[in-house]
Amino acid sequence: MNLRITLYFADREPVGPYCMPVLARRTLHLRFNDLSDPEPVPRDTDFAVVLEADAPVVVQHTRLDSRHQNISLLSTIAFSE
Repeated sequence: MNLRITLYFADREPVGPYCMPVLARRTLHLRFNDLSDPEPVPRDTDFAVVLEADAPVVVQHTRLDSRHQNISLLSTIAFSE
């Protein structure tokens, strides 16, 4: 299966897709900081994410905000229809 990630920003054009192969019934752990093609994800910039796949997927998105001394963690789960 192929996963495509597109990033959207408030003040610039979208970036992507970042393409990732994922084997069926497997997990893929990736960090936005590690995405580099078509370009590195800008730091200290708010963005939204659209994930598309050529098969049904379940996505667990966890965000660790380490910009401040009091670290915060947020996790959400989305199921494809």
